Amino acid sequence: MSISRTDIADFSYFLAIARHGSFRKAALEIGVSPSALSHSLRGLEERLGVRLLNRTNRSVTLTSAGEELREAISDPFARIDQARDALNRFRDTPTGRIRLNVAADAAALLLSPVIPVFMERYPDVEVDIVASNRMVDVVASGFDAGIRYGGTVPEDMIAQRLSPDIRWIVAAAPAYLERFGTPQDPEELKEHRCLGVRLGDDRIYRWEFMGRDGEEFDIAVPGQITVDESRSMVSIAIGGGGLMYGPEPVVAPFIASGQLQTVLDEWATTGPGFQIYYPSRRQVPTGLRLLIELVREMAPLGL
Repeated sequence: MSISRTDIADFSYFLAIARHGSFRKAALEIGVSPSALSHSLRGLEERLGVRLLNRTNRSVTLTSAGEELREAISDPFARIDQARDALNRFRDTPTGRIRLNVAADAAALLLSPVIPVFMERYPDVEVDIVASNRMVDVVASGFDAGIRYGGTVPEDMIAQRLSPDIRWIVAAAPAYLERFGTPQDPEELKEHRCLGVRLGDDRIYRWEFMGRDGEEFDIAVPGQITVDESRSMVSIAIGGGGLMYGPEPVVAPFIASGQLQTVLDEWATTGPGFQIYYPSRRQVPTGLRLLIELVREMAPLGL
């Protein structure tokens, strides 16, 4: 059976659907409508004479034939992408597209200062950033790399450090402290209004501290409000909603302005900074390598 240009395009569409498990998300990645994508896949199934996908109103899954096709063509398509990217060394300016899944704090603190410079230096490289604290499989979801706090990076990935370790602090609005008092010991947090932290895997974070004996410990704090993103938490804290726990670089501008005030400073602990990670079996795309180099060059948080 000969392979046509239509087949090659439809194979790439099929791989995008397999990655996302969704016509809508795959269509967004490719830049076509979901209906056009569905039409192309039906045409591919008719030409091959097998059903590749099980479609319901709620999900899209691969049939046995679809699983076998994905296994057979994923590596060849990946090698084509690598070969195309390798041609960048023969160009005056690199081209391409990189997709990043980034913790919300990293997007604001690391990438926001760097991206405008990156755009000027490499105008032909597109960067697609998904800023989310949800933990995802970056490979299965079609991302080139992820950026997370060091302690949450999957162990089977290659990781590079992009920032120094980060200090985690407790802060509140002066009006809150005037009304409810200032805790002098982490145990006193149990008598306060605390803003809960929801992690990317849906667990509720236990606030961590460094004891006077040099040993770390954590506390489950009480809280009526739980938030999964630092900047929303800052806004609530500024409004007097309670004590918040967060990374010092996020909170620092509001401490400097007097909108927030730190407490329990002598108990503050330090955790791993931001790391970028990607699969070891893949060649690093040129655009991604250049972005890593620029972040390390500019070092928005130091390094």
